[in-house]
Amino acid sequence: MTATLVALILGAGPRVGTSVVQKFTSSGYNVAIVSRTGTGTKTAENILSLKGDFTKPQSIPSLFEAVKSEFHASPSVVIYNAATLTVPPIKDSVLSVSSESIVSDLDVNVVSPYIAAQQAVAGWETLPEGIKKTFIYTGNILNAQILPVPMMLTLGMGKSASAFWLGLADATYSVKGYRFFYADERYADGKLKGMAIDGPAHADFFSQLANHEAVPWHATFVKDQGYVEFK
Repeated sequence: MTATLVALILGAGPRVGTSVVQKFTSSGYNVAIVSRTGTGTKTAENILSLKGDFTKPQSIPSLFEAVKSEFHASPSVVIYNAATLTVPPIKDSVLSVSSESIVSDLDVNVVSPYIAAQQAVAGWETLPEGIKKTFIYTGNILNAQILPVPMMLTLGMGKSASAFWLGLADATYSVKGYRFFYADERYADGKLKGMAIDGPAHADFFSQLANHEAVPWHATFVKDQGYVEFK
């Protein structure tokens, strides 16, 4: 009997999320997507649509329970594609962001994906040995480079913190065949892609990561080239 393959995409926006969903659906996965507008039902394309609020990390386990209930299997691929930031209320004053905003943004950028990773590992323990288990976090250059842009404060804090725990998780769980990736699309010269990130490029690369190609946890990539190491 062929094992059921399930992919869970947390944060299914119109750019990266949509392309990733299409890629994994066409690759034979049962797909569940989580967004603020989720319906709790299946779409016409047979994709499970769930509503989620990533400012509330305690709600993450119930999403995994809903996926397992629907597909009778835990997701072997979990992709965290949500992010947020707070613009400083005082222009150019990076320390004018309130502590409440810091906490709320870190819940989205760090705590919710961390809990999602915990749930992923718990589910992987129930899956057959031959299924590859993968957690992918949509990152950017901010874990490796400080840009002098105050509005990047909470986003950069979140990306940096999550990059650390992802790298540590990959180093310690890889002996069990579990992979964790911080995926960061760059221009060919290594510069920040920013709002120019490419949805199909993410989908293709995420598919490669799900197949456990020889890519390190800090998975920097370039469109049409795949993994590229940047110093």
